[in-house]
Amino acid sequence: MTGPDSTLDAESDWEVGPHASVEGRLVYAIGDVHGCYDILTRLLAMIADDVAARGQGRRPLLVFVGDYVDRGPATAKVLSSLVWLQRHAPFEPRFLKGNHEEMLLAWLDDPAEARGWLRVGGAETLRSYAVEPPAEVDAIDDHLRARDDLLERMPASHMRFLQALELTLTLGDYAFVHAGVRPGVPLRKQVPADLLWIREPFLSHGKRFEKVIVHGHTWDSAEPMIREQRIGIDTGVYRTGVLTALRLEDGRIGCFQAKGAGDPLAIRL
Repeated sequence: MTGPDSTLDAESDWEVGPHASVEGRLVYAIGDVHGCYDILTRLLAMIADDVAARGQGRRPLLVFVGDYVDRGPATAKVLSSLVWLQRHAPFEPRFLKGNHEEMLLAWLDDPAEARGWLRVGGAETLRSYAVEPPAEVDAIDDHLRARDDLLERMPASHMRFLQALELTLTLGDYAFVHAGVRPGVPLRKQVPADLLWIREPFLSHGKRFEKVIVHGHTWDSAEPMIREQRIGIDTGVYRTGVLTALRLEDGRIGCFQAKGAGDPLAIRL
């Protein structure tokens, strides 16, 4: 593994030692998508090409670390594509829950209590389903109207997808979560609030955890952050136009990125 302040280029690929295991699997982890459908389809096409080149008969595991909704313009299309992947992809897809899915579900349950969601990308999600957001964040009746409109227009498959998201996934020497973990707390005892929302003291923690933590949620540039104890793969696609995939194999990691909005590419899987 690289040093504490190292970052990856889009073409990076290197050994990390014989004990960094994913139990013989070929694993791809994808950072926060945030409604950026066009770039997601481009990255999925890149992954399909990579699998064809190096799969060697292995069934790949594809892990999304959450935050599929909000901020970008096409949440509805993103969720449709992920539902499609669940049903048709020739690999094993696993979908983790992010704090933005948590906020969306809370708003659907009680718009009055969770109306702040509109300030952090909820309005874009509503528009992606052709629902007009409330003009005023504090207009409770407008929130109730928008919630009812969204429930009418959101496919049932999208709701089932959101309600079934996982909080964590562990494989070999790696653990996948959305935001991070609380230092000093065993993985099995981590609470949902930290898994979905934590930044500090997780980000500045300088010691190893039980596993290498692969996470999203926090970004400061279009480059992923690679440290001994954690790998951050959120690269702020809704602002930077860069969506990142991390490839994990036994003793080796790699990284590649899809960039720019452009025209949507077919998912070649």
